[in-house]
Amino acid sequence: MSGQKKEELLKIEDLVVEYDTDEAVVKAVNHVNLQLGKGETLGLVGETGAGKTTIAKAILRILPDPPAKVRGGRIYFDGEDMLKLSEGKMRKIRGNKIAMIFQDPMTALNPIETVGKQIAEAISLHEKLSKAEVEKRAVDMLEMVGIPGERYSEYPHQFSGGMKQRVVIAMALACRPELLLADEPTTALDVTIQAQVLDMMDSLKEKLDTSMILITHDLGIVAGMCDRVAVVYAGEIVEQGTTEEVFDHAGHPYTVGLFNSLPRLNGTEKRLKPIDGLMPDPTNLPEGCKFRERCPFAKDECGKKDPEIKEFRPGHFVKCVRAGGEER
Repeated sequence: MSGQKKEELLKIEDLVVEYDTDEAVVKAVNHVNLQLGKGETLGLVGETGAGKTTIAKAILRILPDPPAKVRGGRIYFDGEDMLKLSEGKMRKIRGNKIAMIFQDPMTALNPIETVGKQIAEAISLHEKLSKAEVEKRAVDMLEMVGIPGERYSEYPHQFSGGMKQRVVIAMALACRPELLLADEPTTALDVTIQAQVLDMMDSLKEKLDTSMILITHDLGIVAGMCDRVAVVYAGEIVEQGTTEEVFDHAGHPYTVGLFNSLPRLNGTEKRLKPIDGLMPDPTNLPEGCKFRERCPFAKDECGKKDPEIKEFRPGHFVKCVRAGGEER
């Protein structure tokens, strides 16, 4: 993982996404700012419901409308604001320049189509190739993810969970996208298969020079695969920086809490330290710092105004009035 500054591919500015329901307005993403360089991997980390998947779907513009509404912000990809493009232009980008790997391979594949045909469809939609060339590319993609080409004509139910996830990855990479959005791609897999799939994704990313946003709640995966990490809490980025910097010098109390709740092989602790409480209700977010009610360092000022994100260390940004907290 290189520490050099890379040419910018994606830039998100002040993104706000809400879900309008009959009962209330869910504030899912609140003024998010992110950058991603070409060839870089960014890890989006946080609890379930933090807004990670909503950010990814907003990039591809596949949020369900209704109830989802992008209330503000800009998403620049290769210098173009995606939120201003027509639906026709977006269809040319989806699966071609930007592809997404969804959480559950069981629901991402069509059970009544062969896996080869599903990969071939993604290719034929975006590239002007003959039927034979499309089929050859699909077979090549299967083999690239470690599945024999002769299984092209088999159906999803004939594959194990790990094999299905490999098929989904082959579909996502079939058109050699510039950006891959991987939404917890190994959640449904056992640990040994997880490691194989992640190694394969990392090598394919390098081979195809693809940038990646990896959504996960597993800090071990982030440590092994990501150049930079952004910690998401209640729809906000509360900390971001290089993976090494954030892991070695966690500055936000929430990030510190995430690390303290992990078991250590060389530690002397007899019990883990969980983060007390639950994430705030997104339909009724508190004033001031959203983490205040769970924070062991909260002060009166934390409830009065929302803290600004500021540079805690060079290239390392933290959204906290303390901008530090205890070292782990």
